Amino acid sequence: MAILVLCVSCEWQLHLKMAGMEDELVIDRYDRVETLYLTTGDFSALQHMNIDHPIETRTLIEDVLKIGHVNDNEINNKFLRYFQDSTLQVILNEVGRQYADIEDITREFRIAFSRMQSELPNVEVPHIYTQIGALDQSVIITNNSVGICLDKYLGEHFKPYHRFYPLEQRQMMTRKMIVPDCLNFYLLSLYPLPFDATTQLACDLHMAKIQWMVNKLLQRKAFRSKYITHVDAYVQHHEDITFPQLMSATLR
Repeated sequence: MAILVLCVSCEWQLHLKMAGMEDELVIDRYDRVETLYLTTGDFSALQHMNIDHPIETRTLIEDVLKIGHVNDNEINNKFLRYFQDSTLQVILNEVGRQYADIEDITREFRIAFSRMQSELPNVEVPHIYTQIGALDQSVIITNNSVGICLDKYLGEHFKPYHRFYPLEQRQMMTRKMIVPDCLNFYLLSLYPLPFDATTQLACDLHMAKIQWMVNKLLQRKAFRSKYITHVDAYVQHHEDITFPQLMSATLR
């Protein structure tokens, strides 16, 4: 009975946090206004990008696409011309088709960040937005913002991928990997690789700790490796260890 009450209590607390997360975590569909401009040249869409999403637009043009500076006189035409590429046109259409509804992704983010706030109370919920790049980046982390490049999550069977990526990599470019990848990169921004991690093993174990935490937050094995298994075995022998303590622990 005591165990049952404890479980119900934990579940109720999660529901309370989820209720608070409903308004706090909403994915900003920047990709939609981006697509509107790129497919129609609509000037109001361009204004929306520049006025309402200045950081996202600058990041997309300067850091993701790397086609120039956002204040260049010809950057808008250059942006339009860049996406006239036939492959990018297919990507724009496929993103619109596959991601017309992202409620499942939003819900998984809300649950994960509710759990994260229990593990790391001082961690802020980032601003999360979607965009369409040019197959260069998957997740962009800037100033407590997480940008999801939906062009990198169109599924292992998406034909244009076959020209650029091997099967093993394509298997990770799926809808179900969006939240794990975002959590992985976000936690890595909070716990970057230490300067004294000079060996490959130290790097692998550092990443394994973060990916182990992502698996715990999602309660599914999104990431798998022998190093994550090693981290899990360590935690099993140190049941009261916190995540910050785990990140500073020396595993061999």
